[in-house]
Amino acid sequence: MTAKPDIDHLRQWIGRTQEAFDVITAQLAKGLRATLFLDIGNPAEGDIAPFTTHWCLAQPVAPMSEIGPDGHPARGGFLPPVPLPRRMWAGGQIEFIDPLRVGDTVTRASRISDVTLKSGSTGALCFVSVEHTITTPRGVAIKERHDIVYRDIAPAGEPAKAPPPAPAGKHRESHMADPVLLFRYSALTFNGHRIHYDRDYVTKVEGYPGLIVHGPLQASLLIEFAAKLRGGKPPAKFVYRGVNPLFDGTEFSVNGNETDAGLEVWTANASGVATMKGTANW
Repeated sequence: MTAKPDIDHLRQWIGRTQEAFDVITAQLAKGLRATLFLDIGNPAEGDIAPFTTHWCLAQPVAPMSEIGPDGHPARGGFLPPVPLPRRMWAGGQIEFIDPLRVGDTVTRASRISDVTLKSGSTGALCFVSVEHTITTPRGVAIKERHDIVYRDIAPAGEPAKAPPPAPAGKHRESHMADPVLLFRYSALTFNGHRIHYDRDYVTKVEGYPGLIVHGPLQASLLIEFAAKLRGGKPPAKFVYRGVNPLFDGTEFSVNGNETDAGLEVWTANASGVATMKGTANW
């Protein structure tokens, strides 16, 4: 069991800022559209890019000598050096203000807004919240809060009881979670996290039964699905959280139900168990 993090030390990272820049190319738009099961088309300058293209832009680039054992850049720097071994994309909130377009020069201004420590079934959970503002030459395009959770590795023992399946969605589409899908998304986001491609690492070191489907990939599919159900218009606000890991090797579904306020959407594994839930409002 990893030692409990020093929360007073980690909270010293609150308020740290970072700025990054990138350009949306037609090739990036094509690759992301293909990976999100959208019509690839022939994107040209000025065309609207996939709604979560910003997650592919200006990702940290560290030399190989500075990569940690999990494939991420070694801890410290902008994000606090949380000592817990598992790092996951927990969820967040996005406001879509102006569509990103092919050819846009994009600026991402980021700020650590909170660091909190909680207790879970496996021990300590450390949540780091990062606020991002995405701008283009036209002004603010996206405002986002991104929640990251760090946790310990569960001790060996009885397997956790499977949660019950989610109710059937009125709207549904299904896809295959295979290693190629995970590789493509890792490449598009320059994500070296080994839980998405290194089966020996994810099963023998982190103790999962298979490769893990990225949280932002699932969120991207939910956002595109919600927009499709509303004639191609993205939600003004999308709130989401991961509730169970989604593993490779089986079919998974993207689901939606209308509510008085908008849409409830979720991804689910082959057994129907929800893995990420979101609410979309226009």
